[in-house]
Amino acid sequence: MSRKRKQYSADFKAKVALEALKGEQTTSELAARFEIHPTMVSQWRRELLDKATGIFEGKGGGKAAQKTQEEIDTLYREIGKLTVERDFLSRRLGR
Repeated sequence: MSRKRKQYSADFKAKVALEALKGEQTTSELAARFEIHPTMVSQWRRELLDKATGIFEGKGGGKAAQKTQEEIDTLYREIGKLTVERDFLSRRLGR
């Protein structure tokens, strides 16, 4: 009988990590309060600290990177389309 791992929402993780950053309670106390393993509290706290700098990188941070990637994908599609068109026309004119 295998048990399925419990998955926590991003809101819950953020709430726990922020409580850990406050430092008002120990990791063990927070783990007992939120009914999770103490390792998870430490991990989520560390992850919050590591990714906090990304929030302040330009406007939108992650949204800007995603938008840029979408623009790149669109441009590659357009390049592919134009290449096929050019090859087709050069073959037709070369005959």
